[in-house]
Amino acid sequence: MIKFKLDYIKEFVREKGRDGVIVAFSGGVDSTTLAMICKDVVDVVAVTIESEVMPRWEVGEALNIAKELGLKHHIIKVGLLSDENFVRNTRERCYFCKKVMIKRLKEFGKEIGIRTIFEGTNASDLKKHRPGYKAILEEKDVYSPWVEAGVTKEEIRIIAKDMGLKIYDKPSSPCLATRIPFGDSITLNKLRRIEKAEEIVRNILGVDVVRVRDHGNIARIEVKREDRFKFIDTAMDEIVKRFKELGYTYVTLDLEGYREGSLLEY
Repeated sequence: MIKFKLDYIKEFVREKGRDGVIVAFSGGVDSTTLAMICKDVVDVVAVTIESEVMPRWEVGEALNIAKELGLKHHIIKVGLLSDENFVRNTRERCYFCKKVMIKRLKEFGKEIGIRTIFEGTNASDLKKHRPGYKAILEEKDVYSPWVEAGVTKEEIRIIAKDMGLKIYDKPSSPCLATRIPFGDSITLNKLRRIEKAEEIVRNILGVDVVRVRDHGNIARIEVKREDRFKFIDTAMDEIVKRFKELGYTYVTLDLEGYREGSLLEY
């Protein structure tokens, strides 16, 4: 079944990308695997969008991954905080974000003479709240090959592993805005504080998945359930101290552990 889907994607890429394609490239497993499939079929340019909501370490990681895999790679900047619809942080936030990013990718495409854009939404994503996908459907020459072929996240990881890609088991890393509850405005100060807070937890505990949900003066930390025990030692005191230096009054650990989209529970 996976081979059939993969063959379908290659044909889709050949058809839509005869004049080359831009792949929106975050360095995650979805976009990296897609870029490498395209690389074997058509001329591909991987483009990483650097914005206020993307952790800076991820930009560097995307650069390193693209270089290691021999991808043509560009980093372009987008100022999301200049879009009032995005800053208001409604449940449709991702729709407005995607519209801005697609517009910038198309502008870049005109500069380099490539019209077709691929992005990494997969079939599993569509089972969740994904207003950003609506923006993709509204745009001409913008496609989601994984969705077209019905490929799930688990199947992408299998394909990536079969291709020998080291990132096949890389954890998902949604943008920093997903740490801010809907209705609370998105600001640069909040985003940078969240970024620094998550870096503190990663460095002290050595965990690969961490989310710091920003509830004003309260930081709610989520890590994988199997990593929760790492807080029960002197590391806890150091994390509280460092978080209070960032301006949080209360520092909490979510006892349920990390789960994707936990802010949607409210």
